[in-house]
Amino acid sequence: MLQLLPITDPQAPARRGACPSLRQPMATGDGLLARLRLPERRVSPAQLVRIAELAARHGNGQLEITARGNLQVRGLSEHSAPRFAEAIEAFLPIETGLVVETPPLAGLDPTEHADPRPLATAIRVAAAPLAPRLGPKVTVVVDGGGAITLARLGADLRLTALDADRWLLALGKTPLGTLATTAALPATSLILQRLAELGPAARARDLDPAAIQAELATRLSSPAPLPAPPPLAGLIPVRDGAALPVALPFGSIAAPVLAALAQHATSAGITELRLAPGHALLALGAPTALAAFGRAAAALGLLTNPADPRLGAHACIGNEGCASGFATSRALASQLLDALPTLFDGTATLHVSGCPKGCAHPRPADITLVAQPGGWAVVLSGRASDAPLLLIPHADASAAFARLAGLLHAHRAPGQTSAAVLAALGPVRIAAALGPHLP
Repeated sequence: MLQLLPITDPQAPARRGACPSLRQPMATGDGLLARLRLPERRVSPAQLVRIAELAARHGNGQLEITARGNLQVRGLSEHSAPRFAEAIEAFLPIETGLVVETPPLAGLDPTEHADPRPLATAIRVAAAPLAPRLGPKVTVVVDGGGAITLARLGADLRLTALDADRWLLALGKTPLGTLATTAALPATSLILQRLAELGPAARARDLDPAAIQAELATRLSSPAPLPAPPPLAGLIPVRDGAALPVALPFGSIAAPVLAALAQHATSAGITELRLAPGHALLALGAPTALAAFGRAAAALGLLTNPADPRLGAHACIGNEGCASGFATSRALASQLLDALPTLFDGTATLHVSGCPKGCAHPRPADITLVAQPGGWAVVLSGRASDAPLLLIPHADASAAFARLAGLLHAHRAPGQTSAAVLAALGPVRIAAALGPHLP
């Protein structure tokens, strides 16, 4: 019968107070995980080949590109992690200090409102003396707009270009106002100073937006609305060529596949790639070279079609590489996406999480499945940590979602998306479809 009680994991560990780095990897279920922050997210094909070789030699050969566009290497050990770090630092620049993020095509995108890189560099330099007193997760986003924005990424402090000389300043999710480029650095420095005064545990939520606005009153104008980020589709025109997004299924790739991908880039005449939000790589080059590279990437199992429903799906490594996981999250996600394309048509987001922490997708999803010892907890329009609608036994998940797909088919009007049908059905009818049929 259906189980409708709230389901939690009292033994789930708390979130770390710091993000993993190259020199301070994080312990996971499959060893240590190291995260590489690359300046401007840039990497050459030859560097990718070398990274893949070192990941296989010192780790378990599994690499990931995070939702924010950072590269991770899994399966390191206490013995191998320092050797891996030394080998990486010998040929690859690694960014440290305050996290100041810019879009991956910053400076290359002719549609961006302003090049965010000079302001981002100035913020890093000005914040260097504050680094010991700022929390390791404090993040600043400087977004020039354009084809790929960082609008969907969380940040403690955000500067978004409205035009060549106006920036919208936001504290967390709260817009504070607009300011000129000349005022952006002093305003940012003041806010970071206030965070530093509160100590390393402080985040944007610990500051009073009204108090910050009052301090910046002479520099700020009224907030202006931001345009919606444009949809990402196919080749993106950039200066002197184009960029092709290639996404990793669930953000993960094996070292041999990554090396093969990089070698195909070299063969196609591509000399630069950039890590991008959404678990993706951007290949830069001439359209003909990118077309050849895209075909090779698709043959390797990577995602090149902007309509691919897997781009709207999220799954962590589960119990295959995490001590907190109760099931193989990616296996179930792949099974559901492959078997039920009419349900998962790319409009309804799917999140399969090995535990209630929801690391793969901290934001709400249309359907979230959370592994529990007794089955999969189903959350609708929420996060993995939210109260579930019901619990489905592990072995029944495929059959349950096949029933839900049948219900959607019966109620779908011509041209209606899965997301729209799910919203119209509501939780009661969805629960009845997912639950076992009663005699």
